[in-house]
Amino acid sequence: MIRSRRRAVLSALPLAVLAALLGGAAEPLPTPPMLAEAGWRMGAWHGMAPARFDPMPPRIRSAAGEAWALLPGVLLRAEPGEGGFVWRRLAGPPGCLAWRWRVDAGPPPTDLTRRGGEDRAISISVGFDGWPPEAGAWARARHAAAQAALGDGQPLPRSMLIYVWGGTGREPAPFFASPWLGGIGQVRVLRPADAPRGVWLEERVDLAAEWRAAFGAEGPPPLIKISIGTDTDDTRSRVHAAVADLRLEPCR
Repeated sequence: MIRSRRRAVLSALPLAVLAALLGGAAEPLPTPPMLAEAGWRMGAWHGMAPARFDPMPPRIRSAAGEAWALLPGVLLRAEPGEGGFVWRRLAGPPGCLAWRWRVDAGPPPTDLTRRGGEDRAISISVGFDGWPPEAGAWARARHAAAQAALGDGQPLPRSMLIYVWGGTGREPAPFFASPWLGGIGQVRVLRPADAPRGVWLEERVDLAAEWRAAFGAEGPPPLIKISIGTDTDDTRSRVHAAVADLRLEPCR
């Protein structure tokens, strides 16, 4: 299968997503100037044509001391079979992450709990600099190999929460283990694939509480990266979607 082949090679790219660390295959891409100016970097899945990502300026303004980080949003466009992601550093304590998103076109419902076929319109992946209890020797060894190849200057996430617009809505709730990430990644479906199209929907998650709920452990560790991605290679779908007004702020 296409997905199996593209995850057969270990990547040295500093991804916010950990698929590249755990048998995944990803490759860096030249980042368009406007996207780079907004602080994002592009990546693509090995063997898959890259999707298009364009920056969106924030539409909100944060009062002094209200938000720790206000990030430019992203427009996502993918033709059938395309996919990829953008990523950026996100350092500091895990407060509340808030954003708006919408999907005008995207894949049909897919089973996100299984390897292969799990296309989704949008995934927002938050990387943490600390291990969850379920991270076994295999996952840690792959992580160590990727980190050694990359060097110490760009540390890689050791655990990850993945928020998805996609899936059937019948996946285990609130979190389930990513089928690709060997105990390091936990997925939460916030909006299934059949959620209303063409309207902005608001989200806000308490990252500290979510990490504890997802991994069943005290913590959480500090943040390290965030990524926004899309995936259409199995269903051959088109994606037209957006994520706007990403902000990390204190939880109240």
